[in-house]
Amino acid sequence: MKIAIIGGGASGLMCGAILAQGGANATIFDGNDKLGKKIYITGKGRCNLTNACIPNEFLENVVRGRKFMYGAINRFSSFDCMAFFEDNGLKLKVERGQRVFPASDKASDVTKVLTKLNQSNKILLNTEIKKVEISKDKYILTADKERYEFDAVIVATGGKSYPLTGSTGFGYKVAQSLGHTIEITKPALVAIELKDKFISSIQGLPLKNVELHAEFEESEKNNNERKTKTISLFGEAMFTDVGITGPIVLSLSSMINRAKNINLYLDFKPALTKEQLEARLLRDFENNKNKNISYIIHGLLPKNFVPVFLKRVNIEENKKVNSITKEEREKIVSALKKFDLTYKNLYPLESGIVTSGGVNLSEINPKSCESKLHKNLYFIGEVLDIDCLTGGFNLQVAFSTAYSCAKDILNKID
Repeated sequence: MKIAIIGGGASGLMCGAILAQGGANATIFDGNDKLGKKIYITGKGRCNLTNACIPNEFLENVVRGRKFMYGAINRFSSFDCMAFFEDNGLKLKVERGQRVFPASDKASDVTKVLTKLNQSNKILLNTEIKKVEISKDKYILTADKERYEFDAVIVATGGKSYPLTGSTGFGYKVAQSLGHTIEITKPALVAIELKDKFISSIQGLPLKNVELHAEFEESEKNNNERKTKTISLFGEAMFTDVGITGPIVLSLSSMINRAKNINLYLDFKPALTKEQLEARLLRDFENNKNKNISYIIHGLLPKNFVPVFLKRVNIEENKKVNSITKEEREKIVSALKKFDLTYKNLYPLESGIVTSGGVNLSEINPKSCESKLHKNLYFIGEVLDIDCLTGGFNLQVAFSTAYSCAKDILNKID
């Protein structure tokens, strides 16, 4: 069987590696001048290649495509993935949040392992496939100057995020040209733009141990009704020049990228109830009667955020604690527990870590990632309508779907 893999990224290389280990050879096409270009920038250049969790925990972190991934993650779990890389010479380490990295902290080491495992495959770099057609049970791939014929084609082209790495959305065009449906693509794991004018004055300000809340409307499936939903995420965030980013923001973006009427707010003291916070504030006031209110607020918030906060509650920074009214104190408590942020947009899709949306999963066999419309046509990795939260889950999707695909092809050959 002549096999083509379009895309030399995480899913394409893993698929090629499993095929090679099973004694099958493939031709890998990639438009870049080197393999695994997107792998190099994942995990800030360290490559968070999976998450050391059991399948059920993995599935809890799948935003779209959870049911589809049930079989794939059980066939090739996070621990199978770790064993695969370690058996092939890559030492790993597990960090906070069960995130798995190369012990060397070098994403390039992941690519090196996968590239070595693809040595028996034919690699065609700087070769951008322009079209995929079917003719008499054969797949005809057209590049700039060449036409290639194959028995099986695996589309592993990624999504639309980070287009400079080659993720141009070409896989969607292939799928559509062959009759597949594409679910609308949206940014996932991106920062959030805000309308608030104070943002520019606190660019780069980090926030720790805060809770970000989103209230929004989402459509009910199969009807036009909308229901209000609230999501709350605890952790770290940081203000940018035009909005807010950080782990909890990136995760939230994937959950609200299809939502309407989004309202955001921060709880700066999620560990305290309003009553507990007010009691603390009263103690602080009692012990610092002659200090400026800015001194008290600095004990509760980052210094650079104090002017922004006091302006929001309409209190002068140099107003003495002993002249703060009960009404003003209540405003402070309320704003600490619910500091409204004015949502504008998600950052553009191209800046997302992954793409939400893609090839409709109802048209793909979850056991093999084979098209239900065409025999020996496969879609794996980010080109599928699957996306997860941060923590190594998205790369695991790439590896698990690649494994399912490769094993199915090897079974056919046998």
